[in-house]
Amino acid sequence: MLKHPTLNLLQQLGLAGMADAFARLADNDESDNLSHAEWLALLLDQEATWRNNKRLALRLRNAKLHHPAVPEDIIRRAPREYDRSILDLLIAGDWIRKHENCAIVGPTGIGKSWLACALGHKACRDNHSVLYVRMPALLQSLEQARGIGSLAARLKSLSAVELLILDDYGLQPIDGNAPHYLLEILEGRYGRRSTLVTSQFPVARWHEKISDPTYADAILDRLVHNAHRLEMSGESMRRLRQSVEIQT
Repeated sequence: MLKHPTLNLLQQLGLAGMADAFARLADNDESDNLSHAEWLALLLDQEATWRNNKRLALRLRNAKLHHPAVPEDIIRRAPREYDRSILDLLIAGDWIRKHENCAIVGPTGIGKSWLACALGHKACRDNHSVLYVRMPALLQSLEQARGIGSLAARLKSLSAVELLILDDYGLQPIDGNAPHYLLEILEGRYGRRSTLVTSQFPVARWHEKISDPTYADAILDRLVHNAHRLEMSGESMRRLRQSVEIQT
């Protein structure tokens, strides 16, 4: 078998996964017992895996998730109280395919952002585009985009991502141009994309965080009415970590 010319050709064709599998099979004596069909199946399977991993790495990089969280680690976290059935539904991911929203609320330090990032990681695995951003930073960046004339393009890009994670809703007042920006984002996404919002404030108080009542009505109508709500309670994860560090 002409190993090197075949490897070179696979690499020239951009079939890196097949090239890697070919090299390993060619160096394995046991592969001599494989049929041509079995060889081909293994090469194709490796190429598919390589491409899927490459696409996942790109989606995760573009998502800019704040925490390296994955769903498998959720059960190993410190005890917290929440509706397990709702969490299972969120992990399954059908709500994203149905273009529904999600609200995760609970006290400071309970792990809302971490959980949101775990759901974002799962969405990336499910071939969805994801973007994580803290609400204060987002609104500030939109004001800057307005100043340099790129606001429309920025709003368009935010409307396109399949799962937009808005962390820390209500941490700062939503006033000035911010209500308009937020409404434009949600209007472009409503019924077409999914938005996940975390907040230390219960949903009943979200309205008061927006300075203009008219905008508040419109924003919450597009954000909350079809949202799955996960309410978390328990001891602060930050305080638990600090306690462990002190003890050790």
